[in-house]
Amino acid sequence: MGVSRAAIIGWGDVAIIHREAIECIDGVDLVGVVDTDPAQRELATEMLGVPAFASIDELVDAVAPDVVHVTTPHHQHISPTLESMARGVHVIQEKPLAASIEDGQRLLDAMDRQAGVEGAPKVGICFQNRYNVSSQEMRRLLDSGELGAINGAYASVVWTRTADYYRVKPWRGSREQSGGGLLINQAIHTLDLVQWFLGDVVDIAGHVATNKFGDVIEVEDTAEMLLTHESGVKTSFYATLTAPQHRPVEIELDCENAYVVLKNGLSVHWKDGRPAEVFEERKAPSGGRAYWGVSHELLIRDFYDRVDEADPFWISPAEAMKTLKILKKTYQVSGF
Repeated sequence: MGVSRAAIIGWGDVAIIHREAIECIDGVDLVGVVDTDPAQRELATEMLGVPAFASIDELVDAVAPDVVHVTTPHHQHISPTLESMARGVHVIQEKPLAASIEDGQRLLDAMDRQAGVEGAPKVGICFQNRYNVSSQEMRRLLDSGELGAINGAYASVVWTRTADYYRVKPWRGSREQSGGGLLINQAIHTLDLVQWFLGDVVDIAGHVATNKFGDVIEVEDTAEMLLTHESGVKTSFYATLTAPQHRPVEIELDCENAYVVLKNGLSVHWKDGRPAEVFEERKAPSGGRAYWGVSHELLIRDFYDRVDEADPFWISPAEAMKTLKILKKTYQVSGF
């Protein structure tokens, strides 16, 4: 692995997870931070012991990072990524791809222009839950054909939030800045897994609503959808932030040969009477929030391991656009 110098763009909540991952990977050093807020720059320098800059150009000129980690709010994802690519720097960008389809398309167009160019910067999007034990085992079972035909699927994200969650950082409740609410900020990881497991979504029926936080936000806190995949399989999807406590994320597949449940790990209930198989999820201490999962480090490590390969990173902007289109179409069909 030739890449060793890393920087973080946006010293906010999820940046902590990226800093932890960088610290865990041998041969990768954090050399700088960019933030437009002077107070955050001062805080980052104090916490991390590295210089902080007001712009990407200043960062690149001063410390020449090989990879930047973009951990800014949704509406500030694409510009830093494009600026970094223009300076020849690889990018690991947090989800979602962008706050809007149009902004995300700017990055896809830039990727198309550099396709086939030797040494062009790589871009990976953080859908880290694909690296979970449960996700990897589900993907393995689906690829093996052991499960047989899929009859249908169900998924849910039932979590809790408070009004203060939005008041502290108002962009989270802004349609323009966040690009949406629950679906783009919390349930997007589960939507990504559903389409990764079952294939492209070709039709959506559904509805989103603001059932609890309407006096604080202009985005949704609840959603229900029926997703039709290219194969004809349908997924019933429900999500809300109005519950009193977090419930585990669930994805269930009713298959010809088994009923498979992804919930704090993976359990496979075979219909031929065989004992159920259980795959326990990894657990790891972190300074981040528990619902971010434990697989950021695996994705980030994989990105660094593959950065010198000719092929694009497998969780690419084009791959991330699929989920963005699903949730934006849901807003459209529900008139939101």
